Amino acid sequence: MKQVWLIGGTQESASIAEKLVANSWPCVVTVTTQSAIALYPDSDLITVKVGALSREEMERLIETKNIDRIVDASHPYAVEISESAIALSQQFHLPYLRYERPQVTEPDNQQVITLDSFKTLINGDYLTQQRVLLTVGYKALPQFQSWHEQATLFARILPSVLSVEKALAAGFTQKQLIALRPPVSYQLEKALCEQWEISLIVSKASGKAGGEDTKKAVAKALNIPLILIRRPEVVYPQKTDKLENVVNFCHE
Repeated sequence: MKQVWLIGGTQESASIAEKLVANSWPCVVTVTTQSAIALYPDSDLITVKVGALSREEMERLIETKNIDRIVDASHPYAVEISESAIALSQQFHLPYLRYERPQVTEPDNQQVITLDSFKTLINGDYLTQQRVLLTVGYKALPQFQSWHEQATLFARILPSVLSVEKALAAGFTQKQLIALRPPVSYQLEKALCEQWEISLIVSKASGKAGGEDTKKAVAKALNIPLILIRRPEVVYPQKTDKLENVVNFCHE
């Protein structure tokens, strides 16, 4: 039986899986964390595979699971996964579709500063003497290690052992961390900023699903800057921001 390879781990990928099940389309979902399994419907049509895959493991998955097409609904900043999936789609001559979260646009919000990369942020003077809330994921935290003496850094991370361990290794103390699973409400995000007396928020431009609109609203309410790191540039063969287009793609 032909199957869709759904590269998941996001809430949007869970919505895609639900739609595929509703249309009786079998799929193999790959996620990197055990906790992500709970996102997906309990169905005989879905197989969820947990753990980071090497290129060889991806090739084996395509061959052994009779993959017919690839739907890439990974996180907007999971560049390596997307690039590997694109290369494999070309290698095996499989149709590929990227589901991309819609961008959040608020041109009137003067609190927002958009930068092209973490490198630009780290090498600039944006963080000096600021009380900074980082909502950028644990993988980015080591890049801020050199700033612990020049700024007061706090981080909101996922409630996982790995996230906490990586944050502590990056120089954050327990008092500088809070572990919460998104979505985080406006009230909670605002209260957290007030509790820590945050003067600057740093986040990724990860769309509404990533809480970008909430952070913009909090920054505006507290009259503090929000720095957004722009999404990486990836050349996708084809992409969409509409779930119905993904279903149509699977039925082509």
